[in-house]
Amino acid sequence: MKKSILLAAIALVTFTAGIRADLPADYKGKPYEDEKYKDGPQSIPGTVECAYYDLGGEGVAYHAMNVKTNQLSTKNEGGNGLNKAAFHQRPQSNAYYWAFRKDDTMSTSYTKDIVDFTDKNLYQPKFNQLYIGWTANGDWANYTVNVKIPGKYKIVAVYSNKPNTIKFSINNKPAAECKLPVDTGYYHHWNRAPIGEITFPEKGLQLLTFFFDAPAEPDKQPGNNFAYFEFFLEKEIKDAPADDKTPPAASPTPATQSTPVPTSSNTIHGS
Repeated sequence: MKKSILLAAIALVTFTAGIRADLPADYKGKPYEDEKYKDGPQSIPGTVECAYYDLGGEGVAYHAMNVKTNQLSTKNEGGNGLNKAAFHQRPQSNAYYWAFRKDDTMSTSYTKDIVDFTDKNLYQPKFNQLYIGWTANGDWANYTVNVKIPGKYKIVAVYSNKPNTIKFSINNKPAAECKLPVDTGYYHHWNRAPIGEITFPEKGLQLLTFFFDAPAEPDKQPGNNFAYFEFFLEKEIKDAPADDKTPPAASPTPATQSTPVPTSSNTIHGS
């Protein structure tokens, strides 16, 4: 009996260590969770919500610059700034969205009836869609993701404003450079479009890092708002490592995963 218990304990420790084996050993961030979101690491294939970047703070889970001063950001411009004003606390929303991640210095906000739902959109976002905004050159955000199927993926972005370049790394190794295809004309004019491809060579927990590169030249509106990235499997890697690296509890498949992949940069999807 004692031997069986000992073997079970060893197996549990080995398995627990195994599900984090693909994450960089020195990474101190943790998957996002709060009183409303408790699904754990976001899943691939599926949708990675940009505002659900990891917990850990500046320099660990994210790095945020101030778009106006080009200095280190000192507050969340949405959750601890703009959205403190009564006018921006919209009736279709509530305090969870108004003050989302207010103590971080990465800036977040949510889609509002007063500005985000017009005929200028190439894609209509959801009400109360959380997003990261006030983006500046040098910003990055980490996401602990659960890769269910290793392979090559098409990346589709829901974003607004300038056709900037963004990059991704996997476990601190460069993995993709993508170009936002269309200038939507404003921070609150949204588009959904394919932006590039990325390959996840293994399944299990991975550290996905999103890097934002704004243009170097001065611009009154240089940045973007980012709602989410969708990852659509194009080609599975059949000889990937075994299932023992997959976490026992995975987050549910996002509802947006079934949305068709847009075939052109300005195709309208949604209502």
